Amino acid sequence: MTATDLSAIEAMARRAIDALPDPFRRGAADVVLRVEDWPEADMLDELGIDDPLDLTGLYDGIPVTQKSVSDPAPWPDTVWLFREPILQEWRDRGDVPLEDLVAHVTVHEFAHHFGWSDDEIAEIDRWWE
Repeated sequence: MTATDLSAIEAMARRAIDALPDPFRRGAADVVLRVEDWPEADMLDELGIDDPLDLTGLYDGIPVTQKSVSDPAPWPDTVWLFREPILQEWRDRGDVPLEDLVAHVTVHEFAHHFGWSDDEIAEIDRWWE
């Protein structure tokens, strides 16, 4: 295992999930975490993204604020992290530890699971200041 391989990125993400406050950590327990090198072409197409380096993570599922017991989801909610785009952002930024960047992307995607929009996340996200 190297500090930047798939298993290392997954371990960083799992530490970020374990550090969530208890109600969120419990709510995240049933979400599948997938760490891949690159996003799949159909993901990029669906989002209208041309450059795969522009997608560091993705939440795929039904946010808890929209779930219904009478209409269960056909597959588990999934948070995807994409190693190569994360590593490229980390190299480009040059000013943050990789673990912090992985935690940031992980928490951002789990915020979508809890029903937050990108605009709502941006209101409290101090990452880019």
